[in-house]
Amino acid sequence: MKSQQLLDDLEFHQSVPFAQPLFVRHDGRILRWMLKPGQQITEHSVPHSPFYVVVLKGHGMFAANGEQEQKFGPFSLLIFDPGEAHTVRALEEELVFVGFLQGVADMRPDRTGGEMADLQIGQSR
Repeated sequence: MKSQQLLDDLEFHQSVPFAQPLFVRHDGRILRWMLKPGQQITEHSVPHSPFYVVVLKGHGMFAANGEQEQKFGPFSLLIFDPGEAHTVRALEEELVFVGFLQGVADMRPDRTGGEMADLQIGQSR
């Protein structure tokens, strides 16, 4: 058995959201996302896997398929279907959530987390 405290050793980056891989294997991955107030993840999708989100800390605005944003906070569970476009925006406090993805045949081990600037993710103005 492996374990990890999900709110220990949080790492926030000043200019862009940060995704830290907590678990990566051929059959799935778990990423911990950390956004400073006002940071946002622009619309994108996970084409070959559902994306399950559990909010751990803070409040954020989440939207799917271009629909109106909805506010979610700690202990909320969000379920995005494969290919469902979604956005995330941290509000006035740090936002921390964990994302769970299923493994797929073409999963790229070099895309397991890190600064998310390459996904057109930025900070609100």
